[in-house]
Amino acid sequence: MQAELNIGLLGHVDHGKTSVTKMLTGTWTDVHSMEVKRGITIKLGYAEMNMRKCKKCDLYTTSKKCPKCGGETKELRKISFVDAPGHETLMATVIAASSILDGALLIIAANEPCPQPQTKEHKMVLEILGVKNIVVVQNKIDLVSKEKAKEHYNQIKEFLKGSIYENAPIIPISANYNANLDVLLRAIEEYIPTPKREETDKPLFFVARSFDVNKPGTPIDKLVGGVIGGSVVSGSFKVGDEIQIAPGIIRIGKSNPEIIKTKIIGMMAGSEKVQEAKPGGLIAIQTTLDPSIAKADGLVGNVISTVGNLPPLHTELEIEYSLLNRVDFENTSIKEGEAIVISVGTSTTVGMAQHVKKNKMKVLLKRPVCAPIGSKVAISRRVNQRWRLAGAGKIVN
Repeated sequence: MQAELNIGLLGHVDHGKTSVTKMLTGTWTDVHSMEVKRGITIKLGYAEMNMRKCKKCDLYTTSKKCPKCGGETKELRKISFVDAPGHETLMATVIAASSILDGALLIIAANEPCPQPQTKEHKMVLEILGVKNIVVVQNKIDLVSKEKAKEHYNQIKEFLKGSIYENAPIIPISANYNANLDVLLRAIEEYIPTPKREETDKPLFFVARSFDVNKPGTPIDKLVGGVIGGSVVSGSFKVGDEIQIAPGIIRIGKSNPEIIKTKIIGMMAGSEKVQEAKPGGLIAIQTTLDPSIAKADGLVGNVISTVGNLPPLHTELEIEYSLLNRVDFENTSIKEGEAIVISVGTSTTVGMAQHVKKNKMKVLLKRPVCAPIGSKVAISRRVNQRWRLAGAGKIVN
């Protein structure tokens, strides 16, 4: 059974995103967290969970047997959780993660004042990328008194006031002690519905990970092709499909990328083999690609479709945008010729702003992106030697 939807876990560094994922799924997602790529990108972690409900006492659980009354439970749906990094230098990874999300848990630790810097930034990312359904998780309540927990709850309410998340549920938990798990599960089930999918749309897949799964020393005749991880965002893919990966790879001595053509020879949804993959959940695609192309996340930021159905390839974008109201730095108008970072789907690339008007500009891209017209875009600017989230918009041409 394939997961029906992706739920992101976002929040400030060390507020307990990974331990909340462990509480929900039984899996630690930060097994890759020390594999730091080029000093900036820590990989997305992900894990799956079966949402279940007791047939007797209506308790929400992840177990086949009810932990309260011992009764039998029924499976409601399967959910993929995406654990995005909380460190501010990894915002591009968070933005990439948000492009494949259907909902989110915003994790806020009760033992620190709210909001912390990345709590603010992650809330902004969710808002600008249109993730409407969230549950706020007040974690680490075991570390504070009842009075402090109430005071902190009021800080969260004040932080959410006036935003689209003003009425989002706030669930107090202790991930380390599994406290209030059933209440959190009920909130996820009630507030983050599975979205309706259009299966007749053109197939589109966002690449969030890619790997060479061969162990060192594997004989040539035993090598398997590169594996690509990510999410189907529209349409469906089947084993045996001929697919194209774009923008593709830049070969040595060439300046433009080359679209890659390959074949799907197997797919996994979590630990299960599937013959067809639809939107929802995270999928691993086994291909006939040279594994060296896929190793160490080499294909992240690409999109996949069946042959002849790729979205347009852009070397420049015309975008309608608006700047965020930032209190922590002066977010003045974008200047002609300014270098900015553009994030679209799971792709992040540097561009140069041109023909800048109040709410429209062209961006010349250093590396092409493949994206449908109307795709949401996040804009980051260089502030004090760091790239900071500064605006949002959509591709109009």
